[in-house]
Amino acid sequence: MKDSLKHILFDLDGTLTDPKEGITKSVEYALNQFSIEVEHPDLLIPYIGPPLYDSFIEIQGFTAEAAAQAVEFYRERYRTLGMFENHVIPGIPELLESLRAKGFELYVATSKPIVFAEQILRHYELDGFFKYAAGSNLDGTRSKKREVIEHVLEENNLLASQSLMIGDREHDIIGAKACGVASVGVLFGYGSGEELSAAGADYIAPAVSSVEDIILRIQRNELNG
Repeated sequence: MKDSLKHILFDLDGTLTDPKEGITKSVEYALNQFSIEVEHPDLLIPYIGPPLYDSFIEIQGFTAEAAAQAVEFYRERYRTLGMFENHVIPGIPELLESLRAKGFELYVATSKPIVFAEQILRHYELDGFFKYAAGSNLDGTRSKKREVIEHVLEENNLLASQSLMIGDREHDIIGAKACGVASVGVLFGYGSGEELSAAGADYIAPAVSSVEDIILRIQRNELNG
């Protein structure tokens, strides 16, 4: 018999909550400080998910110094406004409650700074579902998803073989694979099926209701294995 699935790790942005308004407006604010005008906030959707510093370099073509400054500008707006321009994805509280009732331990693994992630989880009354939440540090360390997942596993003495990562972008899938953790790519966030499949997602969940079905199917297959 394989190791039984016990631990479910969730990404935050695009998986538990929809942060589109707050993130895109805060990125726009940061770019405006460099006299860069944005035609429409939706053009900034690619910034949702990956570490912001990396995105300012890869998407905007900023130097390392400019990217670091852009992150600071972003946080000026995000910590007061953007963090709360957000909403819980419909069905998520019910999913978390059901999984917890079935005995799974739930965790958050996000590239967002943990100081912001914890405030968001509390504000939207999601914090009580999770045994532990991990994110990046404000100084930019532990921003890669692999590092965040490793941190969750190490701090809680979890076996990778008993864990599952759920997220909406390729970074969630790539980070999980690097840690030997199985993954579910969700299509109700900001990554496409093509992106998630190309990254190597073990399962694809088209809707929130599909997530629990996949988890229970994994568990049944293990028990039958």
